[in-house]
Formats: sequence, structure tokens, C-alpha cells
Amino acid sequence: MRIVPTSPPRSKPEPTITLINIVFLMLIFFIVAAQIAPPLDSELKLVSTADLENQKPPDALVIMPDGLMKYRGALITPAHYVTIKQESAPDDLKEIRLVPDRKLSAVKLIDIGNELRSLGAEKIMLVTEQGMNP
Repeated sequence: MRIVPTSPPRSKPEPTITLINIVFLMLIFFIVAAQIAPPLDSELKLVSTADLENQKPPDALVIMPDGLMKYRGALITPAHYVTIKQESAPDDLKEIRLVPDRKLSAVKLIDIGNELRSLGAEKIMLVTEQGMNP
């Protein structure tokens, strides 16, 4: 009977090589990113918006979740809204601001937008929560 010499069991490779590779790639990424975005000029003073108040945009058409519309607190139809805007200033129809409720369906919002366009609105802007925060 012959005895076959056995080699010692192989040890598992350590995962530190993989970790070193990932850290190295992250280092290269941050070096490149720092060179792409130059720092601001040290003499530049940015505008402070800390004192601004949050308020809804003036003369915006508010659309409730069920599709009812309010303008300055009163219920209104798109046709009546356009009439009011034309009487106050004809140039106001170039830009209409809509403040839709979050729960308003997209289909209803598109229908209202199309109706306002057919009545003469040139540009319809949606006011969102992000746009009203300073």
C-alpha cells in the first residue's frame, strides 16, 4: 500500500484585496470629481433666503383633488378664469400658474390644461411644493 502525500489544505483568499480595489476606485472617483467642479471664488457672497416667507404664488389657479378650481378663494371655471384674466390684463394669458392638489388625477390635470389652452392660454406652469420652498 502506497501512501500519497497530501498537501496542506489551501487557505481561502482574504477579501481585503477586493476591499482595497474598491477603496482605490473610490479615491480615483473623488479626485476626478474634485477637479471637475472648481471651488467658488472666495470673494463671492451668496444670496441668503432664510428670511423669505413661504406663500402661494399670486394669481394662481388652485385645483382641488376633485377637480374644482378656486381663484382668490372663490370657485371658478376655466372659462370664467380666462375671462377675468383677459379683462384685468390681456398679457396675463401668456403665462398661467396652476397649483394642483397632490391627489388630483393626472388625466384631470391634462384635461384642465387642454381646456385652458383652447381658451387662449399660451404657457401653463405647474407650481409644486419644491418650487414654493425657499
